[in-house]
Amino acid sequence: MNFQKELDARGLNCPLPILKTKKSLADMASGEVLKVVSTDCGSVKDMQAFAKQTGNELLEQSEANGEYTFFMKKK
Repeated sequence: MNFQKELDARGLNCPLPILKTKKSLADMASGEVLKVVSTDCGSVKDMQAFAKQTGNELLEQSEANGEYTFFMKKK
């Protein structure tokens, strides 16, 4: 998937991945896609809730080798 910015949130625990995602999205234009990589299993539910609360679109999420990858489209 194409993305304009990548956030490495590996090794960070809740709520840091969400806070850094929010900060990264603030610097992006509407419609741009942010790729987030996290090792916090709680980030799966957190990202879904964050997308619902903020109106940003969670395009895709996946898990491989203990890493969670999210693609978030800015509203």
